[in-house]
Amino acid sequence: MRKTLTLLLVSSLLVTACGFSDSRINPLNWFGQSRSETIAQDAAPVNPLIPSKKGNFASFRKKAPPYAGVPFEQVTNLTVEQVPGGAIIHATGLAARQGIYSVQLTPANEDEEPVDGVLTYRLEGVRPARATTIGAKPTREVIAGRRLTDRQLRDVRTIRVEGQLNAQVARR
Repeated sequence: MRKTLTLLLVSSLLVTACGFSDSRINPLNWFGQSRSETIAQDAAPVNPLIPSKKGNFASFRKKAPPYAGVPFEQVTNLTVEQVPGGAIIHATGLAARQGIYSVQLTPANEDEEPVDGVLTYRLEGVRPARATTIGAKPTREVIAGRRLTDRQLRDVRTIRVEGQLNAQVARR
């Protein structure tokens, strides 16, 4: 073992130091010297972190289905809480039966802009496919919230949250 190791060490020193310095046998010459090359520049800068194509599995990606919520029967409470940089709207609703899920405040218009100083939302939730029990009042109550910035609240005098039977209004 000792002889083999010594022979291997001596032969590697001979290969690297002797007349094989420019040969492909020499392991120090396997990758050679580095050199600079120019790169063709595109006219528009490209962000390397944003992919240029959708990817191999983009066609298999499921698209989000449209929101299937329906308005709540009653809106029982509405509070607007001031926070730095805007406000948070808390709306409490009472459903006709238990099991309503994915509750949200949906803007009445697509741009979420106030109309004549009134910013309007609908308290909506998705009803389960199967029949559920009616249950006690506390089991049918839900709370939804939405954050608004100062920019969104700039022209707003009134916030209105609507249900099927009533609406709650908060004024400035």
